[in-house]
Amino acid sequence: MLDVALRKMNGNFQIDLAFQSDGAMVTALFGRSGSGKTSVIDMVAGLVRPNEGRVAVDGRVLFDSQRGLDLPPARRRIGYVFQDGRLFPHYTVRGNLVYGMERTPAAERCIRFDSVIEVLGIGPLLDRRPGKLSGGEKQRVAIGRALLTSPRLLLMDEPLASLDGARKAELLPFIARLPGQFGVPILYVSHSTDEVLRLADHLVLLEAGKARDSGTVEEVMSRPSFAAVSGEQDLASVIIATVSDHDPAYGTTHLTFPGGVLRVPLITAEPGRRLRVRIDAGDVMLALTKPSGLSVQNIFAARVSSLRHDNEQVDVGLDLGCALQSRISAQACADLGLAVGMPLFALIKSAAISRSDIAEHEPAMVSQKLGEQET
Repeated sequence: MLDVALRKMNGNFQIDLAFQSDGAMVTALFGRSGSGKTSVIDMVAGLVRPNEGRVAVDGRVLFDSQRGLDLPPARRRIGYVFQDGRLFPHYTVRGNLVYGMERTPAAERCIRFDSVIEVLGIGPLLDRRPGKLSGGEKQRVAIGRALLTSPRLLLMDEPLASLDGARKAELLPFIARLPGQFGVPILYVSHSTDEVLRLADHLVLLEAGKARDSGTVEEVMSRPSFAAVSGEQDLASVIIATVSDHDPAYGTTHLTFPGGVLRVPLITAEPGRRLRVRIDAGDVMLALTKPSGLSVQNIFAARVSSLRHDNEQVDVGLDLGCALQSRISAQACADLGLAVGMPLFALIKSAAISRSDIAEHEPAMVSQKLGEQET
């Protein structure tokens, strides 16, 4: 469990927030540039001292202003991965990896060197120097160096921000494997919706130094607060679905979710894989009776759960076994005579869901606790 409450004045900018993520393996701090994300994790790491507050990881208190407790960074057992990796240029990859490990007391070393090399796929790089590595390779080595300090918590400050699209796609699967493989929770800073959708379990929205919202990714990304912080034009919903089968002849994949079967553009995930699917509210149409003779393949029975008027638009909350949002005009809402509790049908075009709206996300199944791994 991660328990954070911080207050810090920095000139005219104030950080004043509190959040908890109970049982989450990856907690994402999401916000625009200048919202205070890096300042927060610097305080968690002990690199910056808050004016007041409390930081605890799995019940171990690292900072408590009321008790006068402030553990130095070296005693917090926190790994830190920066945007630019910050590898030592005069060391080989092997030298960078063992640097932190050798400074960790032997009794506290609980992550094996060979395991890190295998998971991150950096065995062929061990004798190279950082100047001979690609951006993605540098970040994998930086992650390995942080892991080999056997941390209780891993901080990642936008580790993909400096990489191009191809390198990001290369590194994401490695990051996704870390919590389940090593049992180390991650506090992940990002302003990328795609990264949060793929990696995070718990999401904290940060705006002007304050936690505007906090909860599961599915909950928070489906709320108006996320659209406001992310700058997205439309409200969106995030649903959990499982790959049922593929239909290559028609270029579609069938996903099962509480509302039925959702047809999306063909993807490569194997049947049985658990996915998150992001659906823009503007792409969800409504009908009072089940339509026929339409090209729309995704038609689901639903019930109106909420109505929120926003100028000329209305956000319609739908219950179809899971939560779904639709955004329609105020005129359409009036013409349909919508009211909370009314049954209707939700229509979603398959083509409206792009491949970037679909992310594999498997909850971390930790087979070994950190302290039980072989040394």
